Amino acid sequence: MKNQYHLTARMVGLVCVAAFAAGAASASPEDEAVLGEFLARQIVASDLVMNQVESFCEDRVRRMPETTSLKKWEKYAKRLRRDVLEKVVLRGQAAKWAKAKTKVEWLETLDGGEGYSIKQLRYEALPGLWIPALLYEPDGLSEKAPVVMNVNGHDGKGKAAPYKQIRCINQAKRGILALNVEWLGMGQLSTDSFKHYRMNQLDLCGTSGVAPFYLSMKRGLDVLLSHKFADPKRVGVAGLSGGGWQTITISSLDTRVTLTNPVAGYSSYITRAHNHSDLGDSEQTPTDLAMVADYTHLTALLAPRAALLTYNKKDNCCFASDHALPPLLEAAEPVFQLYGKPENLRWHVNEDPGTHNFDLDNRLALYRMFADHFFGGDAPPLAGAVEEIECADEVRTADELHIKMPADSADFNKLALQLSAELPRDAELPSTAKKAQRWRRKKVKLLNDIVRAGPYRVQAEQAGKEDKEAIQATFWKLQLDDIWTLAAVELSTGKSEATAIVVADDGYGSAATKIQQLLADGYRVLALDPFYVGQSKIPSRDYLFALLVSGVGDRPLGLQASQIAAVARWLHADRELGPVTLAAWGDQLSLSAVVAAALEEDAIERVELTDALGSLKEVIERNDSVDKKPVLFCFGLLEHFDIRQLVAIVAPRQVRFVAPCERAKEELKDLKGFYAILGSQFDPLQ
Repeated sequence: MKNQYHLTARMVGLVCVAAFAAGAASASPEDEAVLGEFLARQIVASDLVMNQVESFCEDRVRRMPETTSLKKWEKYAKRLRRDVLEKVVLRGQAAKWAKAKTKVEWLETLDGGEGYSIKQLRYEALPGLWIPALLYEPDGLSEKAPVVMNVNGHDGKGKAAPYKQIRCINQAKRGILALNVEWLGMGQLSTDSFKHYRMNQLDLCGTSGVAPFYLSMKRGLDVLLSHKFADPKRVGVAGLSGGGWQTITISSLDTRVTLTNPVAGYSSYITRAHNHSDLGDSEQTPTDLAMVADYTHLTALLAPRAALLTYNKKDNCCFASDHALPPLLEAAEPVFQLYGKPENLRWHVNEDPGTHNFDLDNRLALYRMFADHFFGGDAPPLAGAVEEIECADEVRTADELHIKMPADSADFNKLALQLSAELPRDAELPSTAKKAQRWRRKKVKLLNDIVRAGPYRVQAEQAGKEDKEAIQATFWKLQLDDIWTLAAVELSTGKSEATAIVVADDGYGSAATKIQQLLADGYRVLALDPFYVGQSKIPSRDYLFALLVSGVGDRPLGLQASQIAAVARWLHADRELGPVTLAAWGDQLSLSAVVAAALEEDAIERVELTDALGSLKEVIERNDSVDKKPVLFCFGLLEHFDIRQLVAIVAPRQVRFVAPCERAKEELKDLKGFYAILGSQFDPLQ
């Protein structure tokens, strides 16, 4: 029966669990050696793992529609911009941040070189988060002038990078108002809590981690266009690498931009799946973007405005021209044709030096765009110049360009701490068994949606069988819907009265001692490596692929939980070896295990968690980053659930915390009473 605790269910298993939690008799050295040998056997080849995750991601990327009608395209483009903003960029609290008034504080004015001055300023990207910036202002402005926002990528020098200063100085000498914006995590904002892999702490809270990046750009345009001489018909954005990503992002979504020059900053997600150098950091791969729009779409959204796509032939970082540029042109050229403006789409491939750069050759290509689209044929000599104006002796030091910042300015971690303080919403547990049933049904559906769980079915292929030193081992390749192939080792020491699935953050090979304990306690053990761990570990740029999994609309947490649940159903229903005990080690798979148990009521009868979190808020309090523990950063999970609520969904089935941490003891101390309400005398902490 569902939702009830059975006193008649597998009493031997209950005894085994208790013995396991208390510690079992040690195994012989021979048994330990044999077990280690069995667990070390390679079952699934790493190239298969790589191919499957590449295919999984590629298959789920949104494709460009056919572009045969300008009217249909404009309708589609309008809806797409709205969807990207609402479904990706401005979710949760970010929607309120976007409505805040842009706050700007002008500071000192520095003497520039001939023809311009440098005004220091800071502005709020969102309430409490300040961005330092420099406005290069041409002298003697008396009429409307072009404006350009200059952004940059992963360069620790930030706004003081010489090649960026030279670009801004050249713009000012041409009569352009040039804004030099500091990027989050670089230059003056180069702090530990601004590292980009920490933006996903906001995701965990149900607020878009990419929002501060977008709002920093949007407010930068606000600042530029508030200048009394700003010409709203001539608005440019340009940047290298992460600045190229910023350029395509703001230019595609904000139609105030009329000229754009992303330099070596992005490629299609389909391209990235097979060219791993292009796999981007958290901001490049925000949650759900690829299921809403690919970068091919964003490139097409530039039409009919002036666009220069710059790439480098021998790029030693990412986005080399040969593989990155063609799919973007294939997507965008037909749209520019629809507008009758094919000439507005240009591209430039740098061959000298051809590496990752925004050096002279690439800057000259930008100056040609300014001459053609900002000034036309009758421009003053400097404004229409297509050569670089010498200004090396006007480049300043970082100290000279340093801008005073509020000591309490926000960062990713501070924002996440603020957001998490009131989470999860609706945290109170039901007060009666009847209310608990209704509550559970509602919460299971919500949890299923949040983790994007999938109803996988297992097709099992035996990959070998061996008996040695009283241990019987069967090696399995478990195929899940022809999408994933998981390695599993089934182990027993004779007649087994209960079955356990074992998973571990470091792969089942790291859990030999625990598996031996379970075998000694009479369990049949299925050691399983779900997504991302052990033999399922992605051999190339694993955490970047984990980000891409979230980008295409799935969740690493949901994948692990769904795979575990599917294997539990296979053992229980197909092989009649369940329901099973699920034993997990490590904070990531402990979370996946309790989610799997919450979603799979029939096949998982109890859960054992070792080294588990006591609260998801620990992820934020520890200032964790997604590159180290991607499973823990499931978008919106903490908004609705903490560990306490997840365990309550599983109840009255047992969820036992082995050697619980102090945080677990504090956060989960009332669960014993909740189990009692459901008719079970059980304490998860004992």
